[in-house]
Amino acid sequence: MPETQNNKITVIIPTLNEAENIEQLLHYLHQDASDKIAEIIVSDAESKDSTQEIAKEKGAIVICTKQASRAHQMNEAAKMATGDILYFVHADAKPPKSFVNDILKAIEKGNDFGCYRFKFESKSPLLAVNSWFTRFKVLWCRGGDQTLFIKKSVFEQNNGFDEEYVVMEDFELIKRLWKKHPFGIIPKSVKVSARKYELNSYWTVNMANLKM
Repeated sequence: MPETQNNKITVIIPTLNEAENIEQLLHYLHQDASDKIAEIIVSDAESKDSTQEIAKEKGAIVICTKQASRAHQMNEAAKMATGDILYFVHADAKPPKSFVNDILKAIEKGNDFGCYRFKFESKSPLLAVNSWFTRFKVLWCRGGDQTLFIKKSVFEQNNGFDEEYVVMEDFELIKRLWKKHPFGIIPKSVKVSARKYELNSYWTVNMANLKM
């Protein structure tokens, strides 16, 4: 598919039972939804709550996938994106209000893909350490919580997310593209929920990530 030059962003949000978060996130994203936002696509894996209904009410395009896998959900959404820049956002993350201009400037500087730093919405000193390291351009500091922007043409040329990965699909894609395409870190922070660390221990989550 030839690369378009509409210079617009398609925001893609994979969800599964995210009614608690999706309304707040979509309201927040629409505050900066200038004409540079092509659309916001919520790719939902047959949620049992009101995620889909809320997303539609808030103006998002909603697609439904039978497979509850972020990699599959995001790939399916990317197929219907009309923007030439894809921006993948987790439902419990909140990008800076300037995300549209930030991403466009990063692309203008020559980056094919990239992310933000992040900060957890937690007072845990251990999570603060995790957050601090995301400012560095090293592979092991990356991950989907930082959100990910990528030119659609680059995403397609590299076959998108590897659907063999149930978790850490973002890390795998970044690793695969790292040496082939310019990567940029926007020097601002996404605010991220610490819920996975609250439900599991800090060490359990990090050991699972390390193993993967």
